[in-house]
Amino acid sequence: MTHYIFVTGGVVSSLGKGISAASVAALLEARGLKVTMVKMDPYINVDPGTMSPFQHGEVFVTEDGAETDLDLGYYERFLKHSKMSKLNNFTSGRVYQDVLNKERRGDYLGGTVQVIPHITDNIKARVLAAGQGFDVAMVEIGGTVGDIESLPFMESVRQLMVELGHKRTMLMHLTLLPYIKSAAELKTKPTQHSVKELLSIGIQPDILICRTEYDVDADTKRKIALFTNVRPEAVVVCKDAKTIYQIPRDFYEQDVDDLICERFGFNLPEADLSDWDSVCETLLNPEYTVRVAMVGKYVELPDAYKSVNEALLHAGIRNRVKVQIDYVDAEALEQQDEQQVLGTADAILVPGGFGERGTEGKMRAIRYARENNVPYLGICLGMQLAVIEFARHKAGLSEATSTEFDRKTKQPLIGLITEWLDERGELQQRSDQSDLGGTMRLGAQSSELLEGTKIREIYKRAEITERHRHRYEMNNHYIDALEQAGMKISGYSTAQHLVETVEIPTHPWFIAVQFHPEFTSSPRDGHPLFASFIAAAKQHHGS
Repeated sequence: MTHYIFVTGGVVSSLGKGISAASVAALLEARGLKVTMVKMDPYINVDPGTMSPFQHGEVFVTEDGAETDLDLGYYERFLKHSKMSKLNNFTSGRVYQDVLNKERRGDYLGGTVQVIPHITDNIKARVLAAGQGFDVAMVEIGGTVGDIESLPFMESVRQLMVELGHKRTMLMHLTLLPYIKSAAELKTKPTQHSVKELLSIGIQPDILICRTEYDVDADTKRKIALFTNVRPEAVVVCKDAKTIYQIPRDFYEQDVDDLICERFGFNLPEADLSDWDSVCETLLNPEYTVRVAMVGKYVELPDAYKSVNEALLHAGIRNRVKVQIDYVDAEALEQQDEQQVLGTADAILVPGGFGERGTEGKMRAIRYARENNVPYLGICLGMQLAVIEFARHKAGLSEATSTEFDRKTKQPLIGLITEWLDERGELQQRSDQSDLGGTMRLGAQSSELLEGTKIREIYKRAEITERHRHRYEMNNHYIDALEQAGMKISGYSTAQHLVETVEIPTHPWFIAVQFHPEFTSSPRDGHPLFASFIAAAKQHHGS
């Protein structure tokens, strides 16, 4: 029987609901429970797949190919035994689309379609489906209490708490305790008002997570408890931490897991947090710092590369070094001196992306890494550009490019899956081409790694499974030309024999992959490809 903990936020956004919820989930998992997590987003977009990274941050891709909120990345990184799926993230847009499709089919028999019960019933059904088979489901509601967009979600939570009962549901509310410098004190009024807003919807919080930069004394906690009708021991302080991976330990020391086990009637052994303690100890005590230049076009918003950032952090843990990421604007690099911008880098990384903007700057960074023996990792578009750069400057294909950038190119090194070359080497279009969304390769897919290659040595396996999110592929017509010039195609997709990985054997460490390895990295285990990349950066740092 699944138990549900609903997580809401108040006062301001970006307080860290996702990290707080994931930390509680990790704590419960450490006590032996099977835990999953759900994110309900109130925006009208069907999913974040078409949203700008500047607005939304990265799109996290699940194993089953769902394009989801970046919080699901936190969920997977904190949970050791659960993977997210398309069930674990849905939006208002998805819900309304589903209900309207049913109305068009006549499923409601001509009845009036309303927010209550049709929208709320759909939301409840999705939450219950996602939680099926787990002991506990943590359900995060996006936005802040009082937002007009989130009201259907809040009403659905209210109904579920009534229907499932006191012993199967809890509500955890995250608020801000601001420090007023002129008064030299923390203010509890925003938290009081936030809880009052919840009560007006018909929901009483059971646990308050109070975000603050400062210590909170016992009197302040008692005051908060008194005015919010929450038990004093359920007022939990979440102070800014040196690393987010300390938060499970912080919650454990405030008995958050005991509060939940008491409410749900769980009789479980104490949580074993030794793995989290090891992660934090290594992370906070590095031997020295290595610098990675990340060349992209969304560098003003680091959340656009959240999983890559975390994977580099995890690789630093594995190598006992601090990884400093130097964000390099790809467009600006087109007008700058590469040596001046990249000269201090111990390694260079070009992440995924879409569109032509900034690609010439990225290729300048790739060429610099190739010619100066700087470790290079290319991901998705970073692989495609590495192939194009090599083709232009080493394989004699001076006009090589992607059809994403030039539909009329005579040397289409990269193209849509639905494109191919005819016997004259000219680009053609398959008759079964659908819209762009239909051409995407999404989710976990297997690849075969060739014997004797560096990437096979890194993975220590002949076949791997990694997640994809792209619609353009390398054109197999040019494989021979590239390999004769010195680039090795080291991995192919199992299903379609598409190029998955490339490397340069004569370079100390030059690997580029079509998939997204960052999505499967975790703080406990890291990822072998990123760990090897940072090990190469260490070696370059010491040379």
